[in-house]
Amino acid sequence: MKIAVGADHGGFERKAAIIGTLRKLGHAVTDMGTDSDESVDYPDYAAKVAGAVSRGRAERGVLICGTGIGMSIAANKFPKVRAAVVWNVKTASLAAEHNKANVLCLSGRFLKPALIPKMLGAWLATPFGGSRHERRVKKIAKLEAQACRRG
Repeated sequence: MKIAVGADHGGFERKAAIIGTLRKLGHAVTDMGTDSDESVDYPDYAAKVAGAVSRGRAERGVLICGTGIGMSIAANKFPKVRAAVVWNVKTASLAAEHNKANVLCLSGRFLKPALIPKMLGAWLATPFGGSRHERRVKKIAKLEAQACRRG
């Protein structure tokens, strides 16, 4: 699977390990920056990753900032992106199963490093549940389309 990964300065320290984990799991990873812990603006990196997912250049994305919240807010502005902030293995799994999340947003400051590979593995291995969840994901897509038409 093609996965785009991006971080701001708050997630930079965790990014290399995340890329390593994803590659170890057999995925093709594109590093979309940042390349240091120097202060940068998270929307710039959310746009790179979410844009790649939105346009089909990546199947999934991972974003890391201080909390994961800012990245999620910015990423969810892109069509076809369902970005979820997760904080443990269960929420990572549920993001995939219930919400068909295609972008995972992680905290570079509040998650224990040893937990992150487990969260990534759960998110990638959990299939979308379909059924009642499909109906809800379609409603999200409809809201998105309506918002785009209103401009």
